Amino acid sequence: MNSSMESVYSTQADTALLLNNGHTPPHHHHQHHAHGAYHGHSQTYRRHTPPLHPSPPSGERPRHSQPMHIQAVRCLQAEHQLRPASLPAIPNPFPELCSPTGSPILSPIQTSDNHIVKVWTEDGAGKVVEIPADMTTRDVCQLLVYKSHCVDDNAWSLVEHHPILGLERCLEDHELVVQVQASMSSDSKFLFRKNYAKYEFFRNPLNFFPEQMVAWCQESDGSIPQSQLLQNFLNSSSCPEIQGYLYVKEPGRKSWKKLYMFLRRSGLYYSTKGTSKEPRHLQLLSDLEDSNIFTVITGRKLHNAPTDYQFCIKPNKARSDCKELKMLCAEDEQSRTCWMTAFRLFKYGMVLYQNYNVPQQRKSTLSPFSAPVRSVSENSLVAMDFSGRTGRVIDNPVEAQSAAVEEGQTWRKRSQRMNVLGSPSPLHPSSLSTVIHRTQVWFHGRIMRDEAHRMIMQQGQVDGLFLLRDSQSNPRAFVLTLCHHQKIKHFQILPCEEDGQVFFSLDDGATKFTDLIHLVEFYQLNKGVLPCKLKHPCTAVAL
Repeated sequence: MNSSMESVYSTQADTALLLNNGHTPPHHHHQHHAHGAYHGHSQTYRRHTPPLHPSPPSGERPRHSQPMHIQAVRCLQAEHQLRPASLPAIPNPFPELCSPTGSPILSPIQTSDNHIVKVWTEDGAGKVVEIPADMTTRDVCQLLVYKSHCVDDNAWSLVEHHPILGLERCLEDHELVVQVQASMSSDSKFLFRKNYAKYEFFRNPLNFFPEQMVAWCQESDGSIPQSQLLQNFLNSSSCPEIQGYLYVKEPGRKSWKKLYMFLRRSGLYYSTKGTSKEPRHLQLLSDLEDSNIFTVITGRKLHNAPTDYQFCIKPNKARSDCKELKMLCAEDEQSRTCWMTAFRLFKYGMVLYQNYNVPQQRKSTLSPFSAPVRSVSENSLVAMDFSGRTGRVIDNPVEAQSAAVEEGQTWRKRSQRMNVLGSPSPLHPSSLSTVIHRTQVWFHGRIMRDEAHRMIMQQGQVDGLFLLRDSQSNPRAFVLTLCHHQKIKHFQILPCEEDGQVFFSLDDGATKFTDLIHLVEFYQLNKGVLPCKLKHPCTAVAL
């Protein structure tokens, strides 16, 4: 009888400990009995547990334990220490749902480390993306290309745009977008556009670094061999420099001062005595480590600049304060491009070359954000003859041109039969050949000459960058805007009628095309009367 009573009381005491998270429960009479002494017929039984409270009177009956509140957070180590050995440990059936400490209570919801970034296009459309903190500019561009169904030709870029300051720059592919966004002001934003000139200096360094502007830092004033130009810029142990005259805006004033400048790895210096590069005559204007170089897009009137070729060195800590900006102005576009490109090379060095090589290394592996589409280039377009059983490549340019004209005439006849209005005139607006070009990425409709200039400059002034637009002076004509040697030129495309059919020509009818698509495809393969082939279409994406 005494042994059975002892087991009842011990079980109640253990239950009280378990329900109270391993701690001593508050005052309960049944627990008092559990730790008292009980006298049987011939022997005494005693629990070997710490005494809690004095034993109740012997005449009081034991009470059943009452339900107790279980705390939300319990100390697991204390529970293991206070758990009686008579109760087996119950394993947790869902360890993956528990907190790292192994508590059976579910851990709080983990907050996501992703950040919200909004990207805009030139037409004012925007897209919001959620990206992790360690996502680079290249990965964000590939994500936007995939979502927008664009051609991934590794020319897309993110542009840091400051409308109040009138500045913008193209982010490097290795930069972290979230980190850049944290240093921007509330009115600043990211733009998504193409930049063909991002790594063009690796392909054609002679076009970016004039011989008279590149020299050694030593007093010898010796020029660097053009074959070793990029190697010297990428090699951190060499000491090349860019030198020449620049206009510098005086702080707090609208006046500009012409100084002889030197750009080195250690920073941008100006000479206090003519063109001397002696250390005692050089003054540091700006360092490269904690600064970035921007293009000024507000025009020369706002800052009373002497030329249109302005750029700016902006410290990373400066958000909307114009006083800390170093406003500079070059004599021409080639000089400005040389200064800005050398700034990037001195600051990032081999990292830029690695960014340039990444697309070539990924050609064999499909990126998770790249769309399975091909980019039309001059190497992927050939003239074919399918008149026989098997097709053949037409190598003769004269035969290729005649085949294109014949195909265009067949296409025009077929499109005239498709004209539901039944107009006999090939100039009718519903004719397919007169409107099919409006679906192409290189055609921009009725934009002004200045707008065409701005688009070409924004997407990089490289050879072969082009667009087509409607002519402002002749409603039946079109204009080809082409960049060559960092200069923008315009060529009028005139319609010419022959045997009741209308063709388009750039050379007064010497070479005729049935539509603008054939014209563009021809000049992508042949230079003809143009200074260079058409290579990069100036496009605008809709997010």
